[in-house]
Amino acid sequence: MKNTFCALVAFLAVVAPSWAADDPTIERLALCRDSWVDWSKSNPAQMDALRNSIMAGYTQRQGDPFYVPKTAKSFAGYKVIQLFPGNVGMGVGFSIVVDGTFGKVQQSVEKMLGKPLKDCSTSDGMHSCELDIADQRTVTLMAGDDPKSSKTLVGCYYFYEK
Repeated sequence: MKNTFCALVAFLAVVAPSWAADDPTIERLALCRDSWVDWSKSNPAQMDALRNSIMAGYTQRQGDPFYVPKTAKSFAGYKVIQLFPGNVGMGVGFSIVVDGTFGKVQQSVEKMLGKPLKDCSTSDGMHSCELDIADQRTVTLMAGDDPKSSKTLVGCYYFYEK
């Protein structure tokens, strides 16, 4: 019994640091439940808190358009790989890249939203789906169409050139 307990403690000491907790603020922003655009106009304290949270929990190398977590972070149980707090390409919004296949992340996001994503397509080497949540707020999923790919972008776009 004592050996089993010691083995369990040793196992948890090695494994526990790799567990990641979901970040509710990141989740709310990526799913269009909150908007930094709105905060920047009407709630500067909330915008400052977001900025401070990103600076404390993520790092950005010079020249990179994204931030990477300093410690393990997750979204819907998927490891967060990158965070884009301003824009990606032609879209202005908030997005993250997670370590998960497009299909599985899509199922998780649809469950979180309580409704299916729409306008799904595969073209130009990409899978994508989106769902308009409100005026100028669209939840978007994108991933390469390589079946071996395990990176999926989840984001909320406020101004998106389609």
